[in-house]
Amino acid sequence: MTKKEFLCELEEALSGIPKEEREERLNFYGEMIDDRIEEGISEEEAVSDLGTVDEVVWQIIDEIPLTKIAKEKMKPKRKLKAWEIVLLAVGSPLWLSLLIAAFAVIFSLYVSLWAVAVSLWAAFGSVVASGFGGIIGGGILVVGGEVPSGIALIAAALVCLGLSVFFFFGCKALTKGSVVLAKKTVLGIKKAFVKKEEA
Repeated sequence: MTKKEFLCELEEALSGIPKEEREERLNFYGEMIDDRIEEGISEEEAVSDLGTVDEVVWQIIDEIPLTKIAKEKMKPKRKLKAWEIVLLAVGSPLWLSLLIAAFAVIFSLYVSLWAVAVSLWAAFGSVVASGFGGIIGGGILVVGGEVPSGIALIAAALVCLGLSVFFFFGCKALTKGSVVLAKKTVLGIKKAFVKKEEA
C-alpha cells in the first residue's frame, strides 16, 4: 500500500472525528512515513510498519475523549427546517424518555459491573478478618481452659487465611477483567460514533 492510499483510507475511516483532529493525525502519519522513507526504507515497508488502517484507527480513537467524538457526530450538518423543529418538540416526551431510560440502563449495568468487584473485595476482607479474629479467639479459648474448642477455632481460622490467598487472586483477576471490559465498552461506543460515513 502506498502512502497516498494509506492516508486516503485513514481519512475515510476517521470521518467521524473533529476535522482539526483528523488533519493533525493525517499530517502526523504522513510525516512518519516520510521520515521512514528518508531513512532508506521503501514506501510500502514504511506504510506496513505502521500496521493496518484499522489498527491505526483504533489507536487514534482510543486517545480521543468520547465527548469530542460525540460533539462532532451530534453537530448538525445543515440548518433544521421549521417542521423538523416542531416534530422534535412534539415528539420530545417520547424520545427524551427513551433516551433517559437508555442512559439509565447503561449506567446501571456499569454500576453493577463494579458492584460485583467491590462485593468480592469486601468478602475477601471479611474472610481475612475472620481468620485473624479466629486466631485471636482461639488463643483466648486455649488460655481460658477450653483447649479443644480453641484449637478447632485456630484451625478454622488458618483454613480461612489459606483460602483467602486464592480469594485474593480471584478478586484481582476479576478487577482486571472489569477494567478491560469497561475500556473495551467505551472504545466500542467511540467506534460506533466514528463509523465510516456512507457516500
